[in-house]
Amino acid sequence: MSVQEIECKTALSASTLPGLTYSLNPYRGCQHNCAYCYAPNVLRMPREHWGEDLKVKKNIPVVLAHELKKKKPGVVGISTVTDPYQPLEQKFKMTRFCLEQLLQYDFPVHIQTKSALVIRDIDILVRFSASQVMFSIGTLHDNERRLLEPQTSSIQERITALQDCARAGLKTAVFFGPIYPTTSVNEIPEFLDIMKDAGVKEIWVDILRLKPGMLENIQKTLIKDRQIHQLFSKQMQKPMEYYTSIREEIQKGGKERNLRIIDAF
Repeated sequence: MSVQEIECKTALSASTLPGLTYSLNPYRGCQHNCAYCYAPNVLRMPREHWGEDLKVKKNIPVVLAHELKKKKPGVVGISTVTDPYQPLEQKFKMTRFCLEQLLQYDFPVHIQTKSALVIRDIDILVRFSASQVMFSIGTLHDNERRLLEPQTSSIQERITALQDCARAGLKTAVFFGPIYPTTSVNEIPEFLDIMKDAGVKEIWVDILRLKPGMLENIQKTLIKDRQIHQLFSKQMQKPMEYYTSIREEIQKGGKERNLRIIDAF
């Protein structure tokens, strides 16, 4: 793994994602190395180097501080093409330093992560007028998570972190996506119950969207477990038929549990 400290020229970028005004990415590349990640396509980085070629934007808190003096207030998404709480954050703290700057101007923040490390920054997040922590969870099965998201927090660690955030009074949400094709319709009620018990009131739903090179990378990863690979491949033969039944069950279950269900894209 290569870690390089670099300097950036800008911190905030205009975002076209729903509900976000700006995006803030303290790192380039992501140590989590999720097999299905779309970011290599967006950043035009070789997929084989994803998770191995990492850059720390060491001056981003300073650049951000200057930009905040001029920017119109709006929701800042942290992050959109990297995970702000990947393992590197434990050492470099770029995300925490950026949050400190954002708090000075009280810009609303929306954090999306797969890491329980976010609970370290609850002390800052509770001081914002508006902040939200969203955990990406695509499966309840940690053996599948270990294959496709090798450096992320376990599913249980994320659920526990959600509970911690909710108890602290933070608005929380779950990004149920990409939904693993190994998920059955019968598992949806359990998933919804677990998230509701964790204090979540909002669940965003998204399917597995295959960008160039993504399917090959997933299959190469899943070859380590024949059973998961076969089930995954079977469901991907008719993806929209599969996801339609999953979405119908999520909408139905969400209504029954008073959960807000949102189609992500």
